[in-house]
Order: sequence, then structure tokens, then C-alpha cells
Amino acid sequence: MSDSPSDEQVTPRFVPLAFKRVPEDQMLSRSRAFQQSIARRRSVRHFSTDPIPAGVLDDCILAAASAPSGAHKQPWTFAIVTDPELKRRIRAAAESEEQLNYGGRMNPTWLRDLEPFGTDANKPFLEDAPALIVVFRQIWGGESDERSQHYYTQESVGIASGFLLAALHEAGLGTLTHTPSPLGFLADLLDRPVNEKAFLLIPVGYPSSDCLVPDLERRSLEEVRLVFE
Repeated sequence: MSDSPSDEQVTPRFVPLAFKRVPEDQMLSRSRAFQQSIARRRSVRHFSTDPIPAGVLDDCILAAASAPSGAHKQPWTFAIVTDPELKRRIRAAAESEEQLNYGGRMNPTWLRDLEPFGTDANKPFLEDAPALIVVFRQIWGGESDERSQHYYTQESVGIASGFLLAALHEAGLGTLTHTPSPLGFLADLLDRPVNEKAFLLIPVGYPSSDCLVPDLERRSLEEVRLVFE
């Protein structure tokens, strides 16, 4: 008889769902309150150096880690970086990649689309923000010689990242979804195993008192919604 995991029989185990139905007269007010709150979230590039209260980031990461994932493999790692020297090294590596991006790796259309944001290769927020959260995607689990298969890792980690951004906003913090491409330097600097690939770099903290954001408009409900009745 084979000892491979595929031959093992697993008995499903279920527990009662902890779900509390919301009264209908509260559903609209709750959905609207959340919509109005999350609509105020903006990408922040100017941070105060004020520290974040202890425990807040841990709670937000636990919220992110409650996201659904393929076969419940939970293929994510969240690294919190507050060490000033490590933040400096991350900034230097990110700016090195961004110099290449802005210097020719990005095509003219891409550069033109970035003009309304006023961005360039300089990323001081990577040092100014009191914390950086690096989200890693685990492309497989376990040790390299005993790999366990993971499924839908891009989708799973993307959903978890959305949970994390919403949780940080709800906690009263500003964030930026920073993706200096390629991101391989983050795994090197944080000494992550070969099965972990950097997915997202999130500076987090309080916006500075003089923080400015681009004057943008979001697409209307009619532009983003389809209804099939």
C-alpha cells in the first residue's frame, strides 16, 4: 500500500457557523457607513514619524489572515519592518529599481499615466513611515524537500491584502500599496525562504499634517456595476 498523501482518507470535520443575521432595517445603514468610510481611504505618500500604538498592526494582520484561501492553505506571510536601518536599506533597493523604471523600463504611455500623481524614483516614505508591512506569497508550503502544494496563491494573497488595507484604514492609519518592480530584493533583505515571493510593500502610519493627495475622481456606480435580473 502506498504511503503517499494522496492515498490518505480524510474525514471532513464541521462546526456550526458563527453567523448573526443583521436586521434588514440596519443592513443599508451598515453597508453605507462602510462604503463611506472606505471611500475616504487614499494612498498616502507623506507620513508622520509618530509611532503606531502597540498591538494595532498585529490585530490588522490577524484580520488579513482570516481571508479565504485555496484549500485553506493560507499561503501568506506578513513581515512588519520598523528597524530604521532596515527601512533605509529597503528604500535604497527600491529606489535603485525605480531609477531603472523611470529611466527607461516603463514605456512612454506608462510614464504619462503616472504624471497626475507627481511620482518619481525617490521614495522617502519608505523611511518616514513608522512601519512597513511586506506581504509575501508562499508559492508552496513546508520545507523545500517536503513541499506541500498551494492553490490560487495570487488570488488568495490578493484578497488577504485587501482585508489588510481595509483593517488598517478602519484602525485610523494611512497606507500606500507600493510595488517597486521587481520585488526580489525584499526576500533577500528579509532573509525569506525560496518558496516566499514578495507580493506587496505597504508603508503604514499616520499621514503627515501637510499630506496632499492627487485630486482624482472615482468611476460611478453605473460605470462599474452590471445587473442581470
